[in-house]
Parts: sequence; structure tokens; C-alpha cells
Amino acid sequence: MCGIALVLSGVRILGSDLHSEPNGGASHPTAQQVDEPVLLLDDLKASLLRRGPDSIGSRKILLHLKCNKSDGNDDERGDKEEDLWLQAKDNSMECIVSSVEPCATQDVRNQQMPSDAEIELVGATLQLRGIRRVFQPLEDVSRNLLVYNGEIFGGIHVADRFNDGQALLDELGNCCSCGFHEVDPLERFFCCNAKGKKSVPEILSTIRGPWALIYWQEESNTIWFGRDAFGRRSLLVHWPTFDDSRFVLSSVSALSSVRNDSVSAHSHIYWEELPCGIYSVNLKASGENNLCIKEKIFGQVVRHGWADSLLNRLTEWERTNVEPSAEELSLHKLSFRKTELQSKAKGYLMETCKLSGCMQPAQKVLFALKESVLRRTAINSVLEKYSEQDEDELVPVALLFSGGLDSMILAALLDQCLNPRYIIDLLNVSFDGQLAPDRVSARMGVKELQRIAPSRRWRLVEIDSTLSGLTWEIKHLRSLIHPAKTYMDINIGIALWLAAGGDGWVDGEICSFQDEPCRYRYKSSAKVLFVGSGADEQCAGYGRHKTKYRKGGWFALQEEMKLDMQRIWRRNLGRDDRCISDHGKEARFPFLDEDVIKSLLELPLWEIAELDEPAGRGDKKILREVARLLGIEGASLLPKRAIQFGSRIARESNRKTFGSNRAANQASAGSVEISEK
Repeated sequence: MCGIALVLSGVRILGSDLHSEPNGGASHPTAQQVDEPVLLLDDLKASLLRRGPDSIGSRKILLHLKCNKSDGNDDERGDKEEDLWLQAKDNSMECIVSSVEPCATQDVRNQQMPSDAEIELVGATLQLRGIRRVFQPLEDVSRNLLVYNGEIFGGIHVADRFNDGQALLDELGNCCSCGFHEVDPLERFFCCNAKGKKSVPEILSTIRGPWALIYWQEESNTIWFGRDAFGRRSLLVHWPTFDDSRFVLSSVSALSSVRNDSVSAHSHIYWEELPCGIYSVNLKASGENNLCIKEKIFGQVVRHGWADSLLNRLTEWERTNVEPSAEELSLHKLSFRKTELQSKAKGYLMETCKLSGCMQPAQKVLFALKESVLRRTAINSVLEKYSEQDEDELVPVALLFSGGLDSMILAALLDQCLNPRYIIDLLNVSFDGQLAPDRVSARMGVKELQRIAPSRRWRLVEIDSTLSGLTWEIKHLRSLIHPAKTYMDINIGIALWLAAGGDGWVDGEICSFQDEPCRYRYKSSAKVLFVGSGADEQCAGYGRHKTKYRKGGWFALQEEMKLDMQRIWRRNLGRDDRCISDHGKEARFPFLDEDVIKSLLELPLWEIAELDEPAGRGDKKILREVARLLGIEGASLLPKRAIQFGSRIARESNRKTFGSNRAANQASAGSVEISEK
């Protein structure tokens, strides 16, 4: 996990309306709407350093315009005008390491030369791959610069003991710089025919895994930026306004917004979630002699399509088989009953079924999920240093754990994929002590996991809190969730933030591997946090899915699920990534792996859910079958419970804000924007 940012000043940005989305994308703010204080770069760096605590570095590029006098022979304008062209000059580098190791600062060059525009790239790093220390921004021999926040689980080869960000920079350095970004933006993408080189969108489209990045291509004077097709990593954008004419990208908003007693009413307008995709800004001299125009350099924002057929299919989220015929439905119900009986018998041979082509729908999903978890639990070389400390206490990963269906599936798969010597921390948040539904199910879930995997050391970390004890934290979280701004957002954000902190209590009686059955204070040291995001959207886990199905049938259900998947970047993932990574932890989402999404989309919708059945049976039916294949019995029957309700933070928030749960329900509290009071 890393924090990345770019600040571009002195450049006129054109085409920023390309970010608008048809399904609720925010409108571009006008200068008259924004009354935000100028963003301080030091505040932004402080926020980024919380995400990437190992090191933080910045690199500044000065942009100069050179004027060439025309001789009048080959230019109709004659010798009265000048031809402007762009020259980029590296100015300075700053690097700060949050350890005892020193890092030299390069001398500032060309200090006497005033610049026409400036680019500053900032990268804070939480290094989880590579045996050599990595400092961002990364630079290659061609002076290209990269700040990268992501994980490459496939698509681009990353050698053992090598950092994936450096591997990506090497691939991007071989891309063409012929200026194909000048083509019609309505076209999906173009390949470069010059010397057989690939384009930047082609390279980025091959990445399998979550990412957000900013890349400066020196030869073409182009800024590339974007985030993966599902938005699993946060990237915010500030489009230039009269109050702040800079173009700014950042993983997170600046901490300055919480220094006062209230959050600025306009801070939500300052930042927007950048829609998923690949963008470029090619910087050019304007060539205009208009004294009213301050910026003599301009850049056109171009949005590029995915250069990968699989990504295009997954983002379109179309399903071939939506509504069953009467015969198909009858056969399916018989098969469903048979599968329930068979799944009670242990020992499905996954590999044998895969090779013979006889895998049932639940087996196909289970296989894809296990592969997803395997990719996300590979202990990379950089982590080997921890094994030298104390192997018995090594905790490479933790799991956001409610004891519900999704987290129990992930826990069982983590046990199968991780070395048996590792402890797995199960992080559970409650705002009602031992009485919260998620706390009750978590304790029951640990007992079931101990039955399924008795040799694994499971450590349930019970994190208790109250809203009255979170005064500073709530102000801080309101900054983190920006531009999200409802009570539901802050409730979910607080619960995720507390869970990611991993600071709670362990009951020795529940964790049977402990020497003494006592309750003790504990803080999880795991840097990777597994989260079940994406399961409900893909498997009809929300109440609104059943409502749509009852009103409009199978096609209405499919459209609602499609809408959820196509807006998950804006409603969930950006917010969740910012809250979890604020503790220097990396969130990983196995249910949002490209192959898992593909396997679920390939199934008929009636294999995914049967919403005529009762809650806890027909909703997320496919995952309940997966759970039974893993030997999970109790959790496979539990109904869906969102974290804000299972932890009971929503109940406490409703009482504090609206007076009671009833009043909150009447006011539709979940969608109400947070009051400045």
C-alpha cells in the first residue's frame, strides 16, 4: 500500500468534463461554487505518510517555454511572432525515510531560472515486495517517473525478490511516446506501429490486481494517471478552479481539513473520486499571445479505453443467462437439493474435477476464490525478515471478521493457503460489547474454524468502542472518507478504521493456543488486511436485490446487481481503501479478483441466488454452497448483516444524531449528509 499525489500548477487543463459518469457522477464544480483554502502540500504529505510509513519522497519538474524567432520564410506569421515549444527540466528531489536509515537530498538545480509551470510528484511507500528498499517516485534511465499504489498479481512478470512497482516502470519505459493520445478520444485505444512498441494503456490493461498510479513520460511531456477497472485503490482529483487553479491528484485528502472544530463545508466540492480508467494529459505550449491568459502551457485530458477484451467484458458486466425457462428452473431445484446433500460429505477433489471438466457451479467459484486467496497470500521476499524475529508469533495477514458467511469463507481459505506456522488475526469491532450481533457470530465462528482447522492458531481480536470516546477520530474520519459525506459512510468508515488499527483485547479462553486463559491487551502487527467487499454486489446479498426481484423478476435483479458493480468504486472501495490504509495497512479483496468476477458472471443468475427462498438460504446461494464445500455449517445459514448494523455503530449513531432508531429510519438516516453541527 502506498500514498501517491501529483500537483500540477501553471497549466491550463482542458477536457476535465471527461470525468463525468452517467450513473450519478458528480458535476464539475464551477469556480463560484468553491471556497476552499489553498491546499498545503505539507498537509498532503502528512496524510500520505500515514498510508506509506516506510518512506516518502517527492520530485519536482520545472516546465520552461523556449521562444524561437521565426525568419519569416517558412511561416506565414512572419517575424513578429514566436514559435513556442516545451522543455521539461528536472529541478529537485526530496526523500524522507521513516527509519534510522539516512537518505540524501539532491541539490536543487536551476534555482535562478523561473519556471512557467511545475509538476510535483509525491510517493509514500509501505513496501511489501522486493528485497531492496524502494523509494518513490521511481525513475528510469530515460527520466520517466512513476508513483504507484498497487499490487501486480498477474499480467506482468515480477521476478522473485523484485518489487512490482519497479517491474511496472520497466514495462512502461519500453512504451511508445509517439503521441497516440492525440487521437479521437471516442476510440477505445490505438496500438503503436513504430518499432513494434506497446502503448501505455496496453501495458496498464494487462495488470491483474488493484492499482492507482501517476506516470510522467519524459519524451512526450505526458502525464498518465488512473486506477484499475474496479477502483480497488483510491485516487481523488481536484479539477482547477478560480480559487485553486492547480490540477491535483491524491490517494487521500489532506489532514488540514480536520484541524479546526468543523470540517469545511466545501471540502467535498474540492475533491472528487476519479472514475476508473486510464487518462493522459499531454503538455504543450499554447502559442497564444493573449495577456489575459495566465497559463502559457495547456494540457488536454483524454480518457482511454481498456486495451483488454476481458476487462471490457467484466466492466460491462453482462450475463448471458439471466432468466431460466420452466424446465431449467425445475432441473435446477432438483440439483440444488442434491447439492445440499452431497456437500455435507467432505472431500471433493477439486483438481480431479477441474481436469475432468465435471466441476459444479459452487466448485468453480470455490476454485477461483482459492486461487485468488493464494495470489494474495504469497509471502514475498521482503517479508522474510519478519521470520527472523519470532516464527511462532509471525502474523503476515489479518481478516476483517464478523463470523458471517463471507468472512468465514475467507478464513477457511486463508487456512488452506497460508503456512501452518502463521497465526491468523481475526479483527472484530463492536459498539455494544459482547452483545453486538457481529461479536456473537464472531465467537461462534472461531469455534467452527477451530473444528474445521484445529491445527491453525486463530486469534480473535475484540475491538470495543463508543462514539462518545472518538471525538478526534470522528473528525479525522470525516477527512478520510471525503468526498463521501453521509452518516452511513462515516459509520462504515469508523468501523473499518478501528478494525484496521487492530487494537483490542484477546480472550485466552476463545484462543485455545494461548498458555493462560486470561484476557489481555493486543495490537495486531499484520500489514495486510483481507476484506470481503464485492461478495454482496455479485451474489445478490442486499435487501434491495430481493425488492427488485419481487417487483421486476430476474432481469430487474440483474440490472440492480450490474448497477452495484459499476458504482462500487464510488460508493464503497475508495472510501474503504482510505480508511483501512490510514493505519499503514493494505486492504485485499479476494471477491474482486478478475477471475472470481469472471467465474460468477459465467454462471446463470439462478445459480447465484434464489430470492424466492428465505433469507439465509436463497440470497448469496452460490456462496452458501461454497461454504458447505469448505465444511462450514453454521455460517452458511446466517443472513446478511452490514458492518454498521452488526457492530451496532449505526444504532449508537442514530440515537446520538436523531434521538432514536425509529426517528433515524423515518429520516432515511443512511443517505442523510453529515450535519456541520
